[in-house]
Amino acid sequence: MEPHAARSMEESGEIEFHTRTPDEAYAVLQTSGEGLAPDQVLQRREQYGPNDISRARRRPVILRFLEHFKNILVLILLFAAIISFFVGDFESAAIIIVIVIASVTLNFYQETKAGNAAELLRQKIISHATVVREGRQQDVPITDLVPGDIILLFAGDIVPADALLIAERDLYVNQSALTGEPYPVEKNAVLSSPGTPLTDAANYVFLGTSVVSGTATAVVTRTGMETEFGRVAQTLVDRPEETEFERGLAQFSFLMSRFIFALVIFVFFVNALFRHGVLESLLFAVALAVGMTPELLPMILSLNLSKGAVAMSEKGAIVKHPESIQNFGSMDVLCTDKTGTLTENRISLIEYLDPEGKPSDKVLFYAFLNSYFHSGIQNPLDEAVIAHHPQEPGEFRKIDEIPFDFVRRRLSIAVCRGPERLLISKGAPEEILRICSRIERDGVRTAITDQDREKVSLLYRQKSTDGFRTLAVCYRDLGPDQLLFSVDDERDMTLIGLVTFIDPPKETARESIRQLAESGIALKILTGDNELVTQKISSLIGLDVKGVLTGAEIEKMDRQTLSRVVEDVPLFCRMTPVQKNRVIVALRQNGHVVGFMGDGINDAPSLREADVGISVQGAVDIARESSDIILIEQDLRVLHDGVIEGRRTFGNTMKYLLMGSSSNFGNMFSVAGASLFLPFLPMLPIQILLNNLLYDLSESTIPTDNVDRSYVDSPKRWDMDFIKKFILIFGPISSLFDFLTFFILLFIFSAQAALFQTAWFIESICTQTLVIFVIRTKVIPFYRSKPSRFLMASTFLVVFVACILPFTSLGSIFGFVHPPLSFYAVLAGLVAGYLVLVEVAKRWFYHRYSALVERRAGTLRSG
Repeated sequence: MEPHAARSMEESGEIEFHTRTPDEAYAVLQTSGEGLAPDQVLQRREQYGPNDISRARRRPVILRFLEHFKNILVLILLFAAIISFFVGDFESAAIIIVIVIASVTLNFYQETKAGNAAELLRQKIISHATVVREGRQQDVPITDLVPGDIILLFAGDIVPADALLIAERDLYVNQSALTGEPYPVEKNAVLSSPGTPLTDAANYVFLGTSVVSGTATAVVTRTGMETEFGRVAQTLVDRPEETEFERGLAQFSFLMSRFIFALVIFVFFVNALFRHGVLESLLFAVALAVGMTPELLPMILSLNLSKGAVAMSEKGAIVKHPESIQNFGSMDVLCTDKTGTLTENRISLIEYLDPEGKPSDKVLFYAFLNSYFHSGIQNPLDEAVIAHHPQEPGEFRKIDEIPFDFVRRRLSIAVCRGPERLLISKGAPEEILRICSRIERDGVRTAITDQDREKVSLLYRQKSTDGFRTLAVCYRDLGPDQLLFSVDDERDMTLIGLVTFIDPPKETARESIRQLAESGIALKILTGDNELVTQKISSLIGLDVKGVLTGAEIEKMDRQTLSRVVEDVPLFCRMTPVQKNRVIVALRQNGHVVGFMGDGINDAPSLREADVGISVQGAVDIARESSDIILIEQDLRVLHDGVIEGRRTFGNTMKYLLMGSSSNFGNMFSVAGASLFLPFLPMLPIQILLNNLLYDLSESTIPTDNVDRSYVDSPKRWDMDFIKKFILIFGPISSLFDFLTFFILLFIFSAQAALFQTAWFIESICTQTLVIFVIRTKVIPFYRSKPSRFLMASTFLVVFVACILPFTSLGSIFGFVHPPLSFYAVLAGLVAGYLVLVEVAKRWFYHRYSALVERRAGTLRSG
């Protein structure tokens, strides 16, 4: 290959071939109508690789597995496990490592399953194609195709590569796999004008789309991962951006790591330098780190998510990725494809009208006869007519047929019933009007006038504007002897009316959208269909249309412009998969938690890009594989139920986080503080670990807890500012009562080391577990919000165990002694005072924080 030719080939990936003539494409691709020579094929196969969309590069398995250990919380737990192992605390080390390995393995398994989507997509493509090479027609594996190959397409074929049409005859292609458009698209070899979006180009065909009718010759322009389908496959293999749930968990882990690192390092050095030995101080610091680390967070999350998944399965949805339930609860924007999700993905005949726009059974019956006797490949419109009129044609018999073609754009059928003989035509209204000389109203036929033509054309335009696909129907009486018919017989016809079609919305769509809106979720439609049809469907489902953007308009926008306009526009039409992804990315970058609902191959990248991907019953394999949640019932109100379940799950997760970052954190802070002025450790390392174990057991039933309505009324987000403020308010309150306990033990009970450690162990367990009843709800007073029976049982059981443990033989193993009974009276007073103060602080905190949030929201709105 010449140097300049190689450069032309390399630059071909940037060329808009649909705006080039066949000769210009031949020049760029260094080919001709005779096809490529064998040596050219070999060179190009080496340069471009096989025509195989499964070539998307994936990272080695071991690297993908190890990446999951980069989480800060995981690293903290592993560090604590290593230290525990080296100081001889093998039980703690083993427990922590098992929890970490199980969590990491589960995440890796889910990621690996998602990667299988590209393989499913590859399997959708046929294995052989018909090509012309050196003037000879031959069948070759599609993986052998290269840019510059000349391919032949026939009805029923799957297009084997992206290609520019050279010649065609009556070519109709179904490209819903890429665009979502339910109707077959007419293709021709006419040059597209500059600026025409690639998916709208009539002279271009795409890998993976199917030929409905006709034949064509085309030149391959792009293969493999460079095709539009290949780009879809690549997005399914690429690691998606962090979801809202993953970002929130990472931020919380980072927040806790800073607290833990600062406190533990400070306590270790102060104790090692001034009060205790290095080994004892190290054991104490490690125990403190374990006590402050929410090591049960993976288990609590798993239990929460599993409970939510079971609840959703009972309501008609399968949760593939449990973590998506939390994202569901945080979702504030739902993007959805129209076809198959909001609509039935089934063309339906809606109206059959006479020239005056009134219903006419004659129009329906004649349209039925035309579709019923049609012998070519059935299209969705014919199927819709037959389905709407499910009966036999009675005594009518077919005589002959004048097939559909793309010049006339109509189909004519000659039928007879006894002596009655008719020629019935159905097709594009402008073409039907061209062959009509009469018009029929209420059974009366008269000559058609220019006024009649304009009136029918206006009715057609109105229906098109309303989003309906419209055909006209006409007929004429035939002579008794004619048996064969041609296009010349399509004359002097009588117009009887119009039939209109639409892909209707699902019955539950309107109710589902209303529920989502009431739950604070905005709906945006991202579809490959045209804007007229989409606006009609939107009106039928009750969506307020404030604006419309097309894929061509989005293509001209930079990132900043798109980020601005996506906020207010609810309809995005004529969209490619790449353009859908741009909208979703823009919404996420604007701070939204985005869900996407779709069911086609073209929806797979968006399902993967969104925070939560939702597919529906009957979706293609690739859509189901790429989604997080699959609706197995046609009732889209399951979406709303899923959102509510997600918010319940989020609410219970936040309860654990707030408990672990306030009362438990406060108690560990008190341990650290007391160690600085006491001549002995305020709690032995083994007692700290037991304290942490009992506390975790009491919190393990949080996933079963009831959730207040305030948690499910609106989308919930991870708010690190809120958590930090919560720690700074409620942590010190816990520490205040701990230090009050220290004072009472030292100056009233004159407690020595063993009694001090025992008494404070009991007080610590009682305060940090019982406070869950106050913290778990925003309701004031807290007892008006009823906790679950399991949470109450586990909490009181742990308190009971802590109180009686010093009096058992097991207590001596942990270094406990018998506290005086008078201590329990003091304990009751301390616990009651603590809960009252927390309740008062809660009232003040939520009032102040809510006002702060409102002021911020007002500032953002005014900005």
